[in-house]
Amino acid sequence: MLFLLIDFPKFNPIALEIGPFAIRWYALAYIGGIVIGWLYARSLLKNERLWGGPAPMSLLQIDDFILWVTLGIILGGRTGYVLFYNLPFFIDHPAAIFRLWEGGMSFHGGFLGCVVAVMWFAYRNGISILSLGDITTAVAPIGLLLGRIANFINGELWGRAADASLPWAMIFPNDPSHLPRHPSQLYEAGMEGILLFTVLAIMIRLGALKRPGMILGSFILIYGLTRIIGEHFREPDVQLGFLWGGLTMGMLLSIPMLLVGSILIVMAVRRGAPKPATSIR
Repeated sequence: MLFLLIDFPKFNPIALEIGPFAIRWYALAYIGGIVIGWLYARSLLKNERLWGGPAPMSLLQIDDFILWVTLGIILGGRTGYVLFYNLPFFIDHPAAIFRLWEGGMSFHGGFLGCVVAVMWFAYRNGISILSLGDITTAVAPIGLLLGRIANFINGELWGRAADASLPWAMIFPNDPSHLPRHPSQLYEAGMEGILLFTVLAIMIRLGALKRPGMILGSFILIYGLTRIIGEHFREPDVQLGFLWGGLTMGMLLSIPMLLVGSILIVMAVRRGAPKPATSIR
């Protein structure tokens, strides 16, 4: 039944090469996610109707925050990968920690890095941590979508073995076993990117930004759910394999997100939407 397999597209992981300098699709995914997310965040801040009044931060502040969140993503993502996914290797090869171009970033580490960036920036600028978290997570699915597509282009983080009769099963060129596999990168792009962005965008249009923490909590909860579902189709990292109870590292790191997200949503509902200020006549 191998004739049913889809040939893996022959992508070049390098998008642009100028002399000795090469720009990879993975780098462009990060850059594109940050830039498009920044533009979307500005559009949300300009729409006072979504906030029930003036936005809790200025456009200049969100412009300044971009550098902070970028550092949070990169430093947190790399630190998370080192600690969660390949610590023994990096203990033996500490210099490899800084070779980001060789790959190895963790969403959960990047998310924690963003949390630190949000809390620090909000404190220094007198901004609501929850509202800044809302705007940050509202745009996050854009980067997740582009990042998963870059994973697919690179032919990395492929899925678990699938029946060859699965119409969209693929044999990834970098897979030494040459087994038909789920294109789990595309599953994750659909769930973590398109689905999550759509749900949050609808919630925003329905007034969720008026309840600080609602979008933040919903992002954490829904991402945790979609990541756990996606991990059922994704091949575990070879250096880790399956862990306790047949769970993967991605599942274990996502389980606490279900609890945290639920708590934030309940708190946002109980807190209620802030009442618009009334002028004294």
